[in-house]
Amino acid sequence: MPTPHGDARLEVHRAADPSATLLLTHGAGGGIDAPDLQALAADLPRFGITVELLEMPWRVAGKKLAPRPAVLDDCLLAVGRALRPRTPRVVGGRSAGARAAARCAQALRADGCLALAFPLHPPGKPERSRLAELEGAGVPTLVVQGERDPFGRPEEFPDDVDLTVVPLGDHALRVPKRGEISQEDAFGILVEATLEWVVRDVMGNRTGR
Repeated sequence: MPTPHGDARLEVHRAADPSATLLLTHGAGGGIDAPDLQALAADLPRFGITVELLEMPWRVAGKKLAPRPAVLDDCLLAVGRALRPRTPRVVGGRSAGARAAARCAQALRADGCLALAFPLHPPGKPERSRLAELEGAGVPTLVVQGERDPFGRPEEFPDDVDLTVVPLGDHALRVPKRGEISQEDAFGILVEATLEWVVRDVMGNRTGR
């Protein structure tokens, strides 16, 4: 997929008869092989939701660290505008990808925004809040946050944010091996919450237009 900053790569997990489409991208230090993104891609298509995983050009080129936020936005906008799904669309991602999705949701005319591990602030610096980006998405938004995420614990989000908490999850939504839930259960929470939200707040709102 061409972008102003080089070619991106799109990994598509198609539903047989899609009723919604998720365009998701990765964080600043990883790629679309992130386990939470792969969990959504593996499970949601059987429920009628196509998942498109966008690997940014800098990852395709073999670089390890993300460029400035404006570059991420340019790439997401270029790919998003080229795809034009016929179903209701959610844009989203994890960490830096969640920030980019929130910033681009209205420009892409998305019906929803999915923010996984939203980096509310840098670790240990709550005064540098990025809440305005999340609130500026302008579309129904679901945040899925780990209970132990140093980039923003669930209790740091305002009460009006639609928030699903992964118990004992960290910034990667990983849970301790001997915790109260297994990693499989943790990703099950992610998938179930996303599915319910898409049906209720994305497809439901689209139907009512």
